[in-house]
Amino acid sequence: MKLFDTHTHLNSEEFKGREAEIVKNAKENQVEYLAVVGFDKPTIERTLELNQQFDHVISVCGWHPTEASTYSTEIENYLEAVLSRPKVHMLGEIGLDYYWDSATKEEQEKAFRRQIALAKNLHLPITIHNRDATEDCYRILKEEGLPQAGGIMHSFGEDAVWAQKFLDLGMHISFSGVSTFKKTVQVREAAKIVPVDRILIETDAPYLAPVPVRGKENQPAYVRYVAEVLAEVREVSLGTFANQTTQNAFKLFNWYPEEVSHD
Repeated sequence: MKLFDTHTHLNSEEFKGREAEIVKNAKENQVEYLAVVGFDKPTIERTLELNQQFDHVISVCGWHPTEASTYSTEIENYLEAVLSRPKVHMLGEIGLDYYWDSATKEEQEKAFRRQIALAKNLHLPITIHNRDATEDCYRILKEEGLPQAGGIMHSFGEDAVWAQKFLDLGMHISFSGVSTFKKTVQVREAAKIVPVDRILIETDAPYLAPVPVRGKENQPAYVRYVAEVLAEVREVSLGTFANQTTQNAFKLFNWYPEEVSHD
């Protein structure tokens, strides 16, 4: 059994100097593959270093909605260069965040639309950050259309109705520790309806630690707890669910580590 944490921030300050230990702990928990997300210049530069340091780390690079006020042609050119680098397999995280007010809605929407267009030009999938902005995220994705390579609703926190709407657009749905919380029954209900070939798992580490480690620092190793809960919800074995989600990730990221079959 090999698990894939499709959205983690191994490049965060919280993990500085401990990255090898975190990766080792992940592998000991059968979490073999990590997609490390960079969302501004410092975190992008760090994920590019990490994907060279560790065989089974790939990078996702984009401009976060909370950084949207600084998005510019210069930043777009920087992203385009970064996204052409080896082991960079997705554009993100992009989207909308109405919780923090570091960028206006107009700035966020403009940066979101421009990065969707960039992903289309580069034939890359996208991963979507949505916080308190579900209706507008859906509207923009529907208006713009997905890149042919597809995309992910990252750390999905809505109900089955919204899950179906995003699935109808062609999105994959990724579940984080949020799906393990006692009160998030609607998220587990959403997890039941996602097609077998479009479900993914993630930690968003060091944030959103799942039960039974909720409230502590999250780590990629803990994606196993998410897998255990969702396998039970979907009434399949942990091994089956692990294989499904890992194969889904390989296909979406268009990344196949040498020793892994991708029949």
